[in-house]
Amino acid sequence: MSTAATTAAQLERLGGHLRKLRLLKSGERLEALLQHAAAQELPYADFLEQVLGEEVSAKAIKNIAMRTAMARFPFVKPLETFDFGYQPSVDKKQVHALASCHFIEHGDNVIVLGPPGVGKSHLAVSLGLKAIEAGYRVLFTTAANLIASLTKAHGEGRLEEKLKFYTMPRLLIIDEIGYLPIERLGANLFFQLISRRYERGPMILTSNQSFGAWGDVFGDRVIATAILDRLLHHAVTLNIRGNSYRLKEKLKAGLIRSHDDNSQPGGDI
Repeated sequence: MSTAATTAAQLERLGGHLRKLRLLKSGERLEALLQHAAAQELPYADFLEQVLGEEVSAKAIKNIAMRTAMARFPFVKPLETFDFGYQPSVDKKQVHALASCHFIEHGDNVIVLGPPGVGKSHLAVSLGLKAIEAGYRVLFTTAANLIASLTKAHGEGRLEEKLKFYTMPRLLIIDEIGYLPIERLGANLFFQLISRRYERGPMILTSNQSFGAWGDVFGDRVIATAILDRLLHHAVTLNIRGNSYRLKEKLKAGLIRSHDDNSQPGGDI
């Protein structure tokens, strides 16, 4: 293949075709791609494969960026940045198995328990990013924001619309359950959402409270039991027993002592 016979007019026409087909990456690199193909004397099929491969990769990166923005993560931390050495209670093999996203395909929930600062949100976001890379639509929210949103929609007569909003994403991440008490109306609305997603839409939930304390969190043990019954029917539980990352430097300096592992959240209803 040679660019010797490629005229300026041809380049312009080719660029126009690529723009109309929205092959924007190829349009930007057309001349360089042609020069490389000529220098390497690439067969036509190899050249076409290279052009289309770059285009597919560029679109995939763009789609991931768009879905990541739509997910509303509070931060973007890939799983590779999680310090398993600092949290030995976390089963690295189990987490990497979850990163394959089979739990989404099977409709399983993932519940991460542990005290504040141990990396629960980091794990939830990291698994959410893996889901996005796998092509799933993801939405992140805190429990407080979720319940405030549902309560507001209920008062405005838009509850059905808001429930659909939280039901549509393939994976819903609800962070920080138990950090703030939930009133009866909020607990009922939360239960309605859990029921909507039950066996249809997998979730990742994080909490600083053991399952036995959820009755106090939701202000009603009956509602809490009904919620947990649905969440735990198909679920994987990660129980982190360790120290806060925020205290890591102080621990290294010997300024404070580590927590007693026996005092950390976990357990059954």
